[in-house]
Amino acid sequence: MKITVRYFASVREHIGLSQETIDTQSADLAALRMELISKGENYSNGLSAGKAIRMALNQQVCDDNTPLTENAEVAFFPPVTGG
Repeated sequence: MKITVRYFASVREHIGLSQETIDTQSADLAALRMELISKGENYSNGLSAGKAIRMALNQQVCDDNTPLTENAEVAFFPPVTGG
């Protein structure tokens, strides 16, 4: 399925892209994250499993086991703190 992936803040800085459109067979956000990590060092540094990363599907914050759908927009971003 074709999806749009958007990267924000430090994730974008590591990967070097603000967004990309990809074809994926991943069933959910956890599998998509692992697929992206396998694309190389920049992706691994930005999305590694040890990092606290938030995810959104179609502008709704969600968890790892959220299923992907055709033409979805997925966003990866670090947790935001205020003060």
